Amino acid sequence: MPGQPLYDLAPVLELMALGTAIALLPLVWVWRRNRGRGGRARLQALTVLTLFLTFDLVLFGAFTRLTDSGLGCPDWPGCYGSASPVGARAQIDAAQQALPSGPVTLGKAWVEMVHRYLATGVGVLIIVLTALAWREWRRWRRAPGGQEPPLSPWWATATLVWVCLQGAFGALTVTMRLFPAIVTLHLLGGVVLLALLCVQAVRQGAERGALAALPVWLQAAVAATLALVVLQVLLGGWVSTNYAVLACTTFPQCQGSWWPEMDFAEAFQLWRPLGVLQDGSHIRFAALTAIHYTHRLAAYAVLAALGGLAWRLGRQPGLRLQARWLGGLALLQLGTGLSNVILGWPLAAAVLHTGGAAALVVVLTWVLSGSRAVGAARRPALPAAVALRKFVP
Repeated sequence: MPGQPLYDLAPVLELMALGTAIALLPLVWVWRRNRGRGGRARLQALTVLTLFLTFDLVLFGAFTRLTDSGLGCPDWPGCYGSASPVGARAQIDAAQQALPSGPVTLGKAWVEMVHRYLATGVGVLIIVLTALAWREWRRWRRAPGGQEPPLSPWWATATLVWVCLQGAFGALTVTMRLFPAIVTLHLLGGVVLLALLCVQAVRQGAERGALAALPVWLQAAVAATLALVVLQVLLGGWVSTNYAVLACTTFPQCQGSWWPEMDFAEAFQLWRPLGVLQDGSHIRFAALTAIHYTHRLAAYAVLAALGGLAWRLGRQPGLRLQARWLGGLALLQLGTGLSNVILGWPLAAAVLHTGGAAALVVVLTWVLSGSRAVGAARRPALPAAVALRKFVP
């Protein structure tokens, strides 16, 4: 809407209160379920639950992006200066009448604001996690009593700093009008947040048992595969934010060719607005084709790495569960990726494709944080998989 400021902090207190209310439900559930089990048990249970809810938030963020709801409310943090679309109904109707095919509708405004509500709730949970982590650390420092030290609270502190940075990128996503580089980095930030929470969930449980033993070369292979998956997440985010999914609608060829016309220089001109280049000209179809095809070619390498790693981890005691997850998620990514191309980018497949990528990062982080490098693999006393699953209903 003309004249609408990009930042309007009037509804901040209402949004903070709403986020706190959303966070209270999982907090009460964790406390009741783990009554009498001690501070460390409650902390790990809350970390696992926060990891689950953050994964849901990443999925809903993908839904928000894929339904073109990212600008459903063109200001931040509220909607036309209100805490909900209810208070902005007049402005939304005016914007929709002025531009019927534009990004602002009542439905899209609700999708965008629900995403912000959930993000605020996750932020509150991470604040509580940080406070509990420091409390457990101080308790151990005052009276160690022969116990193993808890996980360093700096992990939780780093997670809190990261979620604040992620919130800043969420604001920039709106105020910079879906700038492709910002939206892609916002997706990457969500994936990194999942990895940080996963490390804490696994390590908090592994304190009461041994980590799974992995040969040094295999642990390095897991780390390399994780790096490949993160790179592929970035490429996938670049495809989605540039709306390049339908640049190739056939498989395995693209536009009837194994090597269609592509412009890589335009494709990877990173700092530019949506749909245009730095000189103000519109991005060409050959550039969109290059974006799509690069992601497709990288997918072959990622799938091969995941398949080989799943097979090798399946032979390691204590890591067979993770191996099955990796194999299943690789198949999910293959199926949803093909569906996006052949079926014309269906919403369900596109959301699942993002979720599968995020889940791959979580499982690979689970393997790395739940294992230790040794010269030769030995049977662990307590697999990290068991330690993590103890708190999952």
